[in-house]
Amino acid sequence: MSVEPRVVYQVRDFARALGFYKTALGFEATFVDFDERWATLSHGGMHIAVTHGDPDPAGGVATVDVADVKAEADRLRAAGVRVGTVVEVAGQLRLVDVYDPDGNRVQLSQPLE
Repeated sequence: MSVEPRVVYQVRDFARALGFYKTALGFEATFVDFDERWATLSHGGMHIAVTHGDPDPAGGVATVDVADVKAEADRLRAAGVRVGTVVEVAGQLRLVDVYDPDGNRVQLSQPLE
């Protein structure tokens, strides 16, 4: 059974973006077609697609649950990734925006107990 992606990211350099999502953000590739420059990836319950095209800054945003948003933000910043400010929402949730090499936004989320 295949799962439809919830968010589709268009990127200028398909191979670079695929590497970013797999290496930096820990997504697992579930399908890759290098000829068509299309891939589907998953991270927990989040399913995305990456395809060649013009990035759309107003496009959808994937939300990925992580164990520690602050630690992930620090790790990604140290790796040279553009990372926003960690915010806490009503003591319930910690969030941070992370940007792929083309400026597409992914949100990391940590429920607070």
